[in-house]
Amino acid sequence: MLRDTFIDEAEKQGHTVDLINLFDEEEQLPFYRADMNPPPQLVLDYRRRLEMADAMFLMGACHNLRMNVIIENWVDWVLHPKWFFSYKSLLPESKFFKNYGYPVPGALKGKLGIVSITYGGPMFSYSSFSFFANIPYRRLKKSVFLLGGLRTRYLRFFSVLPNMPARDFEKHMLKARKFARSL
Repeated sequence: MLRDTFIDEAEKQGHTVDLINLFDEEEQLPFYRADMNPPPQLVLDYRRRLEMADAMFLMGACHNLRMNVIIENWVDWVLHPKWFFSYKSLLPESKFFKNYGYPVPGALKGKLGIVSITYGGPMFSYSSFSFFANIPYRRLKKSVFLLGGLRTRYLRFFSVLPNMPARDFEKHMLKARKFARSL
């Protein structure tokens, strides 16, 4: 419902949405392995779609402080060097430090990267973990999106549980609509 509400409001604002529902894709990506080169054609197709977009919006649930495995696998395949970013060595002639350097953004530089995560409990239950850089949003923002030069926005929902009160459900839907309008 969050996804559909966001899309509905975004389209009302004049945006075009190219939805990729990884769970419903007829062809699924294999689990990522670094030795699989070149990447599958599906990866190249996803990249082409992203190149035509102004923003990339990843939406999923947080399980054990990780995004869902299908999203993590997609990130590993699609947001990969050298298409998404590359490294520039600080000391390319050095035998010991040639692999040390800084990222150079690639195909999505300057575009908007949005992450929306639903958590199955109240915010308090996750706050004790908030200083870890491994929380999905922080990891994606600081370790992935930053490499590719994406600007980042975040939309999170807590206590997204079955049988939630209608009032809480409506608050979540309103938040999704406001976020879509803010773009």
